[in-house]
Amino acid sequence: MTILQIKSDSDNNAMDIIKTAIQAELKRLEIGLEKTERQIAMFENEYEISSETFLKQFTAENMKNDDSEYISWAGELKIREKILTDINRLKGIQYVAN
Repeated sequence: MTILQIKSDSDNNAMDIIKTAIQAELKRLEIGLEKTERQIAMFENEYEISSETFLKQFTAENMKNDDSEYISWAGELKIREKILTDINRLKGIQYVAN
């Protein structure tokens, strides 16, 4: 959990501005997550395996297009992990105003 304390001497709307900015970032991350999920599903459908199996058992030599396809799939999985971490952190914010 993250507690975000906001102090403003001049702007009573500071909390609303911060919340709106964080909501916009959440929306941007969710759009990115949808795109990443589509890419991952494409690889899983093409190779008829889960991403978990891919990570455990596959090497670049197992891929139709060798290194580039392996790197793309593994990269999408890393991107998904990062996006999910960021989303969870932002959703865990508690706002406190003074």
